[in-house]
Amino acid sequence: MTDILCIGAVLWDIIGRSDRHMKHGADVPGRITRLPGGVAMNIAMTFTRFDLRPVLLSAIGQDSEGHELVAEAEGMGMVTSFLYRSEDLPTDVYMAVEGANGLIAAIADAHSLEAAGDKILRPLADGRLGTEQAPYEGPVVLDGNLTVPLLTEIAHSPLFANAGLHVAPASPGKAERLRPFLNRSGATLYVNLEEAGLLCHCDFADAPKAAEGLVAAGADRVLVTDGGKPAASAGSHGLVTLTPPEVMVTRVTGAGDTFMAAHIAAELSGADPRAALDRALKAAARYVSGESAQ
Repeated sequence: MTDILCIGAVLWDIIGRSDRHMKHGADVPGRITRLPGGVAMNIAMTFTRFDLRPVLLSAIGQDSEGHELVAEAEGMGMVTSFLYRSEDLPTDVYMAVEGANGLIAAIADAHSLEAAGDKILRPLADGRLGTEQAPYEGPVVLDGNLTVPLLTEIAHSPLFANAGLHVAPASPGKAERLRPFLNRSGATLYVNLEEAGLLCHCDFADAPKAAEGLVAAGADRVLVTDGGKPAASAGSHGLVTLTPPEVMVTRVTGAGDTFMAAHIAAELSGADPRAALDRALKAAARYVSGESAQ
């Protein structure tokens, strides 16, 4: 098994889904589910389907929701012993509404993760996972639910000097939090077309142009998706563009996280840039079609 650190949001997803098109103020029948979620958790869940062992670094409350969430994570094979378990902060939660026309609205309550700050990184400094003198070596996933000061600290911290960083915003509203990684050697950014534009403060016509724009802005390596339209990978390997498989979309929350996890797993198994992008797009397509569980 290969360990991979997943740093960021680990919370409960409450998702309301309807098979009808929805407009503002719509009141329609559907299903409401509660599942383990958060960017770091979604990625970790995908890793468990490969030969990877996710190690969670996040903040989870000592409330009943937190105990249940930790039990779920352990049941899926994740390492939870390094989590920051707060007695004062509640377990975070994400709520979304999806219709046949995609994501209608969502609210991410990650206040506990933000309040915990660098406490979640203690295992990387106190010897349990590493120290400044002997930093952790291996792949690390970061998500944009962390605060700007903490993400900036991570981008320059000696604790991550030997780590391969894979960074994604939690949403377009948090895309600019990734700016500290634009000039960070060894960091790979995973964004969609809208997030790429927000990072570069401009509009891109498509994913390939966005990927090239991010590299020109200083990014070491980037992956840019655009729904069912062509996605792109750019960096020292040049530019690779592929079109996702056509599928019937039944869900959208977690699709980007599935894409990211599948891409990382493919690269760790030795896949080249084109093969890794192809595997990631196919995994995301299976996910949105409802074919694969998470």
